[in-house]
Amino acid sequence: MKQLARKQEQLPETGELRQVVSFVIGREHFAVDILMVQEIIRMCPITPIPNSPEFIEGVFNLRGHIIPVIDLRKRLNLHTAATEDQSRILVVNIDERVTGFVVDSVSEVLKIPHSSIEPPPEIVMAGLQSKYIHGVARFEERLLILLDFSKILLIEEIIKLKEVPAN
Repeated sequence: MKQLARKQEQLPETGELRQVVSFVIGREHFAVDILMVQEIIRMCPITPIPNSPEFIEGVFNLRGHIIPVIDLRKRLNLHTAATEDQSRILVVNIDERVTGFVVDSVSEVLKIPHSSIEPPPEIVMAGLQSKYIHGVARFEERLLILLDFSKILLIEEIIKLKEVPAN
């Protein structure tokens, strides 16, 4: 990981770089724009919400604010066994609504050249459920799936989340 950090520092600081937070779910590597991430926290007690969709884990208290939590594994249909000690909650600000997303682990902050980002393959985008995939980036020897968290929930699901009391 230190080698990767050094390689990042060698990249020129131009407008051609996109800074992302990379994370892992199962064996897949994902990333989200760093400007959407408010903070990253360790797993904490989550209170379940009755009659909520399967992927909504519940809510937790973050410094006096009630934050809904979504299990990204379940939302993306990547049902894998996760190790709780590495799991993290990405606290993301989506359209003025703060939401937590459980991921298996958070890797690092990366600076990715825009030239390495390609649109997702058409076959992936054929399904309406895949509109949250912003692109695919080639970085080092791996592929990162770039997610657009503002599109990860359907309108009906956003309405359900808004019903969760916020302080």
